Amino acid sequence: MNSAFATPTASLDDPFYYLTNFRFVLDWVGERHADLLSADERDFLVQFENLPRSSQALLVRMVMRKGELFRLGKLSYAEIGDSATAVAPLMSLGWVDSDPALSVDEVFHQLRLAELRQALAAEIRAAGVSVSSAKTVLYDTLASAFNEPKRLSQWWPGANDTVLRLTVMETCDRLRLMFFGNLRQDWAEFVLTELGLQHFEVVPFTSHSRAFQSRHEVDTYLVLHHLRQRLDEGELPADLYREVPSTSDNRWLATRRARLLLQLGREAERSGDSALALTLYGDADSSEARIRQLRVLERAGEHQAAFERATQALDSSPNETEHQALARLLPRLQRRLKMPVVPSEPEPAHERWDLVLPGPQGVERAVAQALSKPQAPVYYVENSLITGLFGLLCWSAIFAPLPGAFFHPFHNAPADLYRDDFVARRRDAFDACLARLEDGGYREVIQATWREKFGLASPFVHWPIVDEALVELALECIPAEHLRACFERLLGDLKTNRAGLPDLIQLMPDAPAGTPRYRMIEVKGPGDRLQDNQRRWLTFFHRHEIPVAVCYVCWADSAEPMP
Repeated sequence: MNSAFATPTASLDDPFYYLTNFRFVLDWVGERHADLLSADERDFLVQFENLPRSSQALLVRMVMRKGELFRLGKLSYAEIGDSATAVAPLMSLGWVDSDPALSVDEVFHQLRLAELRQALAAEIRAAGVSVSSAKTVLYDTLASAFNEPKRLSQWWPGANDTVLRLTVMETCDRLRLMFFGNLRQDWAEFVLTELGLQHFEVVPFTSHSRAFQSRHEVDTYLVLHHLRQRLDEGELPADLYREVPSTSDNRWLATRRARLLLQLGREAERSGDSALALTLYGDADSSEARIRQLRVLERAGEHQAAFERATQALDSSPNETEHQALARLLPRLQRRLKMPVVPSEPEPAHERWDLVLPGPQGVERAVAQALSKPQAPVYYVENSLITGLFGLLCWSAIFAPLPGAFFHPFHNAPADLYRDDFVARRRDAFDACLARLEDGGYREVIQATWREKFGLASPFVHWPIVDEALVELALECIPAEHLRACFERLLGDLKTNRAGLPDLIQLMPDAPAGTPRYRMIEVKGPGDRLQDNQRRWLTFFHRHEIPVAVCYVCWADSAEPMP
């Protein structure tokens, strides 16, 4: 199986557009994930296909809405017709419960205030509160008295509507997970595409183009997802840690597991359980987790242990972010252990401008306007220009259809974009793209990619900022060797290094020979300071002789001094 699928779309003029999209997902999962489906899930696919169209449509409408409980009277859709008729086959299959037991919270959510006053009139009188009380007052007064769920007919014998419970949401969520490879994306992806608000690169799919290779991996993802939900709901990290599954050799799931462990560790640290936090950070074994583990040890007075681990981390070629944190931590530990302090390499001085402007106002745009000249325009680009040029030059490498990178037609980035081996798996492809900076072909490639791919979702190209005129002018002014240096730094840590770039760029195509034809400008308003990622970029620019300045602004009507 090897094919390229364009993004599926159904016309919004078709009242059943959402049903077309749902069927597309079911067909996709049935074809590409059949070996991961249980017997009940395979039955679901077959039985859904055999339902009347109105029943199919009503089920999809319910699946697309929030929650599992619905008032039958509110399920009114012109294209479906009578909802009671449409829901009957769903009840016959057991996919909808027409008389579910409801908790007191669910009753208060489903019934309007006037209905609650009727349904609970006796309880309200017995509690001695006014029947005209607000809904929150009624809940606070009555909720503790109802411990057991009851059917709506028991809550309110005179009810003139039916509450339905959708019982196949878990199945539909699992099918959605297999399609998207995550539970963050939902059916809105189709609608945004149909509205023309999103367009995606078309990539070829093979039998390996899927997020999960076994049902166990799907189960593991769901366990990790539910554990994160339970953490957000306030469950204790110690209890949740006992349920965290291993992820064997699936590196994608291992990354998700590490993020969960980091989140559990941060919560344990906040609650004062340092021992558990140390364990969780150690199990997460990520750059951020290692730094947090060292800080916990330092605060606990375990300076020798912290020093030994920090030294090991420094010897293991840490990324720039971790190296910067270690460079700050190690001298403190050395002083506490009465060891010779190895001074950190000082940051190079950067060119500084001080600017007084009328204000206050949007500081970046104010500086751009103040510095811009007809022959030397200033653009507010922040993190968009350098990363955009990188994304355009390296488009083919970024969207290379490697196994585990693309699972469905709605990817704005490869699924493994921020995994440690992302660049290594594509090193030859990236080298081929960067080689165009050496042979002079990069301008043609970037400009052609801009025209061919304009509007397609990309993790690096922000089209509203990186317009064609800016791209052409930037390519005229920024030397290829500077672009190559910046692109290689991006590849060193795509997640971290894509941020922290200067706010502005001034392009000077008419600059005299031998002088820079551009400069980057970082803007700092009153009270603002350079962030760590900005400092790292400034150090990098100094090392590669890339022109950059930091512009400190104060307002003319303010007495606040420059930093």
